[in-house]
Parts: sequence; C-alpha cells; structure tokens
Amino acid sequence: MDGKFEVYKDKAGKFRFRLRAANGKTIMVGQGYSSKAACLKGIASVKKNSQKASNFQVYQNKSGGYSFRLIAPENKEIIGTGQSYTSSSGCRKGVASVGKKNARAAKIVDAD
Repeated sequence: MDGKFEVYKDKAGKFRFRLRAANGKTIMVGQGYSSKAACLKGIASVKKNSQKASNFQVYQNKSGGYSFRLIAPENKEIIGTGQSYTSSSGCRKGVASVGKKNARAAKIVDAD
C-alpha cells in the first residue's frame, strides 16, 4: 500500500492536505488554501519538490523536538511541514519517508 494525500476543509473553511504514510500515520501537512484547485497545486508541488533533499529544512522546534519543512525553490515558500520527532535522525527518516517513499506515488483522496 502506498501513501496518500488526504484533502479536507478545516474549521476556518480553508482547503488543506495531509500526507499519510502506508501505515496511516500523518507525516506532513500543508498550509490552508482558499480553493481545492489551489490545494491540488500544492500537492503537485510536494510531489515535484520532495524528490530533492536540498528542498527540506530540518529544524529544532519550540518544544525541543525536531521538525522539517518542504520549501519551494522557486519562491522559498513553505509547501508542507512535518510532524515533531524526538531526534534529528528520526526527523531525517521522516524526510526520506516523504521524498523517497510516499509523496511521488501517493494517491489523492477526499477526506470529507
């Protein structure tokens, strides 16, 4: 089973996506978009840009854990953000899970 992008509407009425790994765990979430079409473009950007490790930024978050961001190289905007990990190495495994295993072949489904 491959990963999947779930598209949903948040409480504020914005369209968002979450990337779930084959085991069902959420490994990355996207920003809020004003339309479903814009959200789908965001997913296409993840599929494209997650294939290059240099597009990811690993950082220590406010709680002392580690997270990652996927950055669009064209405009330097954040496309998606990863969950929190207890270690830098675990976070880097999350990056690999997005880029090498899940994003490229992930199907897009409506979560609503």
